[in-house]
Amino acid sequence: MFAHSTGAWCSGVTSSRFVCVKALTLGSLGGCAMTATGQPGPRRRATIEDVAAAAGVSVATVSRALRNLPNVATSTRRRVADVAAELSYSADPAASRLAAGRTQTITVVVPSLSGWYFATLVAGVEAVCAEAGYDVLVVGVGTHGDLSRILGEGSHLERRTDGVVVIDIAISDEVAKSVSERGVALTTVGRVTDAASSLRVDNAQVGRIAADHLADLGHTRLGVIGGEPHDPLGFEVSRLRVDGFADALARRNMAFNDDLVEGGNYNIDGGREAMSALLDRADPPTAVFALSDEMAFGALMELSQRGLAPGCDVSLIGVDDHEFARVVDLTTIGQPVADHGSAAARLLLDAMAAHRDRIRPEPTHIVAPVELVVRSTTARI
Repeated sequence: MFAHSTGAWCSGVTSSRFVCVKALTLGSLGGCAMTATGQPGPRRRATIEDVAAAAGVSVATVSRALRNLPNVATSTRRRVADVAAELSYSADPAASRLAAGRTQTITVVVPSLSGWYFATLVAGVEAVCAEAGYDVLVVGVGTHGDLSRILGEGSHLERRTDGVVVIDIAISDEVAKSVSERGVALTTVGRVTDAASSLRVDNAQVGRIAADHLADLGHTRLGVIGGEPHDPLGFEVSRLRVDGFADALARRNMAFNDDLVEGGNYNIDGGREAMSALLDRADPPTAVFALSDEMAFGALMELSQRGLAPGCDVSLIGVDDHEFARVVDLTTIGQPVADHGSAAARLLLDAMAAHRDRIRPEPTHIVAPVELVVRSTTARI
């Protein structure tokens, strides 16, 4: 398996703080920290992210293991406990002071309550919030009207929550400022507003990586399994990934064929139907870019149904590096989704602390890296 990282967790946004986030390993926590003068200083307190990095699991898994929740393998639970003990990790003793807000509740707003991506992202948020002493309320919205009812001034949001994470839903600077002025901290994932901290991936870059990989393998007739044809919330991930895909082809003087794009609705059944439609074309593609691994799983089912071998008859690449991607040996563009959730939660907790101290720091904007993970479903034509 070949892995190619596109960069560190770095970003720079005009008038905002420059950020570089890197995972810490067990070795980086050993011994004492060094002060600016080179003298040993106090050892930094281990966080749930440190335990996850050292144990080789997600923050959500660490949280479940240490709270004795189900769906964690016995060997994993033991490994997490051993690492936590070695790092002298425990929940923050200041959690009761940290969670001293009006409600001790954080609200996560998502466009869908189903699907692996959103569930995994929310699990990352919940793990960090639970460590800090907060309950998490997850709310699904289907329209901007729903979002206005939750965040609008008439909603009395400040009576129900201390902070909000909005995932993959556009929010205006005006609304973001209104939320903040009511004493509620705000962080966004996937979309950016100048009035709140955010975390996202470069989705156009995701499309470019997919196109370059398939083109480098000699494929010229390329299909795409996209998202929902009609999306009331303006989910821009699909557009950005397809735009990046087309842009990479244009740089190679290769044509992007709109006729080889099928909607897959970001689920397995949609991916299977989309692949079926592409294969039924008079001149079907030799390689397909699915905008999510779940759609790619459906596409693999359709290939199997037709007796076609992925990587031999049709190459296929997905996005996310879902935990089952390695099971089916799917080439994908990976992103650590649970870690994105935990990082977004840290941004929110920082914003909440600033609110309590009546400080208004510049928002922090993180662009997280993605990684090309090459497996057997893509091959040279």
